[in-house]
Amino acid sequence: MLLKLLYPLVKYITFFNVFQYITFRAAYAAVTALLISFLFGPRIINKLQELRVGQKVRRDGPETHLAKSGTPTMGGILIILSIVIAVLLWQNLDNMYTWIILLAVIGFGTIGFVDDYLKIKRKNAAGLKSSFKWITQFVLALAIALLIFNFRNYHTVSVTPPLFSSMKLIIRYDYTTLFYIPFIKNPVLDFSYFYIPFSVLLLLSTSNAVNLTDGLDGLATGLVIMVGITFAIMAYLTGNINFAEYLGIPFIANSGELTIAGLALVGACVGFLWFNAHPAEIMMGDTGSLALGGMIGVFALILKKEILIIIIGGVFVIETLSVIIQVVYYKFTKKRVFLMAPLHHHFELKGWKESKVVIRLWILGGLFALLGLSTLKIQ
Repeated sequence: MLLKLLYPLVKYITFFNVFQYITFRAAYAAVTALLISFLFGPRIINKLQELRVGQKVRRDGPETHLAKSGTPTMGGILIILSIVIAVLLWQNLDNMYTWIILLAVIGFGTIGFVDDYLKIKRKNAAGLKSSFKWITQFVLALAIALLIFNFRNYHTVSVTPPLFSSMKLIIRYDYTTLFYIPFIKNPVLDFSYFYIPFSVLLLLSTSNAVNLTDGLDGLATGLVIMVGITFAIMAYLTGNINFAEYLGIPFIANSGELTIAGLALVGACVGFLWFNAHPAEIMMGDTGSLALGGMIGVFALILKKEILIIIIGGVFVIETLSVIIQVVYYKFTKKRVFLMAPLHHHFELKGWKESKVVIRLWILGGLFALLGLSTLKIQ
């Protein structure tokens, strides 16, 4: 919005030239989201307390969690508010990726909000019926996948054949359905129309992976900050043709604008972590975890990092696998692999303090993020 309103004034005041730079707008998107979190955080916490929007704690979990019963939940409202305002203010509204990312944040956040609301209304841990929750997520993921698939961003280049210097060939590149894997420069296959179900699966996986990880004070928030910084860097490099060609990664025209959304995500989560750090004054609930997971999934799809997300979000993958392993193994043997799943609860029941579990998983998350960034040059 500010780009559209203020950049045209550059012909009168040269200062407004800074609004054309993605780095400038991305930095202030982070600051904007952070300030919104700080300003509205206490008010939202107080309002949720007044409405008695408290967390319902499972009785079969770690005993230390019983003290958290009644802690305001649905704090994802604060995260979504911060991201949406920052993106609308600082990102280019003529860019289709802006609206896709907002659809993911608001759409998945709304599903999570309804789930949280029903848990509070019914005064138990059962929110939306599982089948209905999956159907709504599927429909939203399908809509996002179709948008990305249909609104392709072609990159046009002019090429001169070696033996025909007077001839110009126009080649249009489209990376949307191409499938890349880390450490290999060229795409390994073209999904074509199978890209749509693949994208739906990825979005469902990322949104629910963050949801499963959100079980300790600050855990998911801190991990999302690291993933957000990583994708912000990758968006900037992917959207710059010079950097993309140098690194041997696909150049996605106009994807550099996602740098702004990435840092807005970081700013919102840093601000939320101020209140979500142990002992948490507020929890994000499904409202926040589904929204953040959906946003991360969109980053991976647009930037062609569908497989690299497994490395970048390594802790989310490990937490999800721990649940799958636990469920499948128990179904066939009636025994458990872990004391409790997801994995962070297993460590708590082993005697680790909550803060130790969180910090150690943050460290692991940081290492995964660095490993993901290192793949950019190892092609």
